[in-house]
Amino acid sequence: MLNRLIVEILQYMPEGLVWIFSKRYIAGKTREDAFTVTRDLNRKGIRASLDLLGEFNTRMEKIEYYKDEYLKTISDAAYYELDTSFSIKPTMFGLLLDKELCYNNLREIITKAVACKYFVQIDMEDSQCTDMEIDLFNRLYREFPDSVGFVFQAYMRRTLDDIKSLTSIHQQKDLGNLRLCKGIYVEPKEIAYKGKQEIRDHFLKDLEFMFQQNIFAAIATHDKKLVEGAYRLIEKYKVPANKFEFQMLYGVAPKLRQSVVRKGYTMRVYVPFGKDWFNYCTRRLKENPFMMWDLIKALVVRN
Repeated sequence: MLNRLIVEILQYMPEGLVWIFSKRYIAGKTREDAFTVTRDLNRKGIRASLDLLGEFNTRMEKIEYYKDEYLKTISDAAYYELDTSFSIKPTMFGLLLDKELCYNNLREIITKAVACKYFVQIDMEDSQCTDMEIDLFNRLYREFPDSVGFVFQAYMRRTLDDIKSLTSIHQQKDLGNLRLCKGIYVEPKEIAYKGKQEIRDHFLKDLEFMFQQNIFAAIATHDKKLVEGAYRLIEKYKVPANKFEFQMLYGVAPKLRQSVVRKGYTMRVYVPFGKDWFNYCTRRLKENPFMMWDLIKALVVRN
């Protein structure tokens, strides 16, 4: 209750104050800020995934703005030879307004990424978007099988069936690149697992199926138990190093991240940036108010 009250108050505070809570987790407000963070990660042998902030957008002028920003960011990243991929949220590009418009915008961005030899991951959003986003991925994957991936959330009850469906639809053993995370959106218990351990159990069950099917697995977690569980599955199935990578959010669990890197595994860090950082942070805190205490702790302790 107290967490939610603090979050509600936070969204009415001056942006400068909220930035104090947020800057550890946001690369900055400009693409130059994001490039600075990406260069630093690259120097440490860590790859990046650049994500321009903005979602659930239904304004045409903002859709065009975000598309242009992504195209410029991809071009500039290629110019600076950054080791990165790109994450995109379909609702930024009009999914909730016009599905065909969204498809055409994503296709333009992916075409640009392909020309610059970059990979694009289509993010999964809340449950109202799930079927539409799977359909988008299916269309785009058929045209860009080596350059587009998709994200699944292990807490959704349907996830394993959705992954199995993709392997059937595309009728191939090697289904490109799928990112698996726990999931952050608040969903009803009828469609999402709620218990911490049952979410972990289903995450590892989904991951095991991906390894069995020789699907490239992007293992996105800050949960030490899941990292250790992934290690066991990698060993069990003798998964080659080029068939998986670990992924974490910028600013989260740096010690755990470094322990993965020391083992010699590929690490990719999700780097959010952009002028919509305030909405992103307050929205995430409203979705998961227990993050508030992590943010307060981050002001005084770097673990």
